[in-house]
Order: sequence, then structure tokens, then C-alpha cells
Amino acid sequence: MIDWENLHYFSVFSEEKSLSAAARKLRVDHATVARRIAQLEQSLKLKLVDRRPRTYVLTSEGEQLAQVVARMMEETFSIERLALAGQQEVTGTVSISMPPLTAAHLIMPHLGKFYRHYPQLKLRVLGDVHYVSLQHREADIAVRFGRPKDEYLVARKVGEIPFGIYATPSYLASTNQENYEWISVEVGGVHGQKQQKLKEKLNNKDPLMVTNHPELQWRAACGGVGLAVLPDFLGQQGNLIKLPDNDPMSAEIWLVIHEDLRSSPVVRVVMDFLLNCFEPFRV
Repeated sequence: MIDWENLHYFSVFSEEKSLSAAARKLRVDHATVARRIAQLEQSLKLKLVDRRPRTYVLTSEGEQLAQVVARMMEETFSIERLALAGQQEVTGTVSISMPPLTAAHLIMPHLGKFYRHYPQLKLRVLGDVHYVSLQHREADIAVRFGRPKDEYLVARKVGEIPFGIYATPSYLASTNQENYEWISVEVGGVHGQKQQKLKEKLNNKDPLMVTNHPELQWRAACGGVGLAVLPDFLGQQGNLIKLPDNDPMSAEIWLVIHEDLRSSPVVRVVMDFLLNCFEPFRV
């Protein structure tokens, strides 16, 4: 009997092409991924990967199985979406993916009121810096900066988040403009584009500090490290001030679902809740 969980781990590995990347996506350690693949090989009596120094490579049989499993997973995700869409009662669990700072500062403060209205509903809130797949049901709803292009997604613009260049008053008072340093966060999309504009304003100077998480960027700015591009809802906290800018910055914010879920009552309830959270940013 094939263990479906082993197939799932193998499927993610075949997509990501590395144990470490698969482990990050599955939120386990890489040894768990390796063990699951070994168990699948043992049950099938088939070699699926070549174990080379520092890497696993799919064998020809592994490539063939990966294609079969990918099709199986797509059908499984379709079944799960069908089940959720057909559920008429507002119960169960809905997963939401969104940038972590957006979740922390714009959504979390309103969750108490939401649960008082819908105590039978549970939310799984994923604070993701990188986009997750709605096609593969890594989330049911996504909050994204910028409109997605995938045809199978349904997107609604819910507002615009103003951005600005922020620093502490003490840093600005003690530092000449030509000596300004800046803090970068490793993100793409709109936030990344706005950081590039800041870099150009500072004569293409490399950042003094680089981090992989927006909250650490904000904390560093609050600590007087230098300038940072931040959304206004965050920059206006922590004793930071916004520098004058002749080129105002903003990012469109979109609610996104898979087209299969557009008629789901439980998804609609959560979408309406998110719409209310973003009400101050509607234009």
C-alpha cells in the first residue's frame, strides 16, 4: 500500500528540485523529506533519486513518477476546492496568506470581533513574505500587493497602501544628507521597486544592512540604523518620521482566490471580513 503522504513529499521535492527547498515549503527539516522519499522507494521497490554529494537528482523513473504524481495532486486539489465551495454552512477552516506585517498590523487587531460573529469558523493565517500557490491549496485566500496574472485566479482590488521613506528624528538630525545609509529587505514586487528608487536617490549606494524580513527592517529603522522604505501604517509607528518626497509611493492591494471558490459561502464571509479591514485604504 502506497503512503499518500510520502507521495506528497516526493511531489514537493520534484517541484522544488532540492531537499532544503522542499523542506522549507513543507515546514519540516530536510531529513524528514529524505526519509519520506526513501520510504516511497522502498514501498515501490524503485529507485527514484540519485543521491549525490549535497544534492538529490531524479532518476528517469523518478521523472516519470513525478509527472504522474503532479497530475494526481492537481486532481486532489480540485476535489478539495470543490468540497469547500460546496459547503453551505459557515464552519471549518479557511487559510489566508498575506505579507506578515499586513497581517500583524491590519488584520490581527480585528480578529476578536470576527470570532465573536463566527465562533464556529477557524482561520489559518500565513504570514508569508513570498507568494504561496492557490492552485495547490497552500492557501484559500491571498492578500497581495499587485494584481496576479494567472487565469484561474479571481482578484479584487481593495485599496492602495501608501509607502514612504522613514527614519528616526535623531538619525536625521545627526547625519548629513550625503551620508545617509539605508536598510534593505529582500523582497520583490512593489516593495522591491520602491527600494530601488531609494537606492537611486542615494546615488546607488549599497545598503548598510540587509534583512530577509520586513519587521526586522522596520526595527532597524526604529533603532536609528538609517533610512527604510516602509508602508505608512508601519512607518508612522516607532518614533519614525516620513521624509518629504516629490514622487509619492503606493501599492495596490488585492484579494485573490481560486476561481473554484468564488461561490463558497465560508470563503465569502472571510473575504468580507478582509474587505472591512482594508476599508481605510480604499480609493
